[in-house]
Amino acid sequence: MEIYYALFFFILGINLGSFYNVVGYRLPKGESIIFPPSHCPNCNHQLTFWELFPIFSYIFQLGRCRKCKSKISFFYPLIEFTTGVLFVLAYFVFGLSIELFISLILISMTLIIIISDYLYLIIRDEVLIVSSGLILIGIYFLKGISGVGEAFFNGLVAFSIMFLIKKLGDYLFKKESMGGGDIKLLFVFGLVFGWEISLVIIFLASFIGLPISVFMLYKKPNHDRIIPFGPFLCVAALIVLFLKIDINIIMGILM
Repeated sequence: MEIYYALFFFILGINLGSFYNVVGYRLPKGESIIFPPSHCPNCNHQLTFWELFPIFSYIFQLGRCRKCKSKISFFYPLIEFTTGVLFVLAYFVFGLSIELFISLILISMTLIIIISDYLYLIIRDEVLIVSSGLILIGIYFLKGISGVGEAFFNGLVAFSIMFLIKKLGDYLFKKESMGGGDIKLLFVFGLVFGWEISLVIIFLASFIGLPISVFMLYKKPNHDRIIPFGPFLCVAALIVLFLKIDINIIMGILM
């Protein structure tokens, strides 16, 4: 039975991953995620049913548009495959539970943000609001109204801490150190993990992001180049999610 559930969540993931590509690419540009239908950005060829199969259509078309033969970004199948794998991992870690529902929402949100922040340096409020609402619904069924109140408090604390970090960074670097989307993102992480673990996510994201940012700036030096912090925060949150890191684990390590 496990293999059937795993297959179900993989198929669900790759199909939703295809949709997340659309959201991540279009929403930051203010475009509709429904109209026009999926099409080639080069020649505007409207994709047929057979060209919309996640991952497989990319493979069968050899990574090119069937009409104009222009290259299709590898980012598309990568996000689809990653979503499928993460959905399967979430099922194995959390089973069929409310925690699984919350984790799938979190995974979905982080992948959309990775796309939009990497490409456009934008984390849209709509993504954060919808994700927060669905997560709070999950928390309500898991812990009741008191759990929702506690989660909301944690979200506000995490938001406030990130806001103070931004202000400190602005003062030290004499320019904007991070975007408002990063601060709002911490509110969502606070809902899910609590404010203490949100601090761990910030630290882990910085630890991951620093060497990568240095390498990117070394390869393509540009003093005005902005490297988004959102994707690093998202990756750190996913690590915390799947390792089930909580405050008790952190205190055990420190002591």
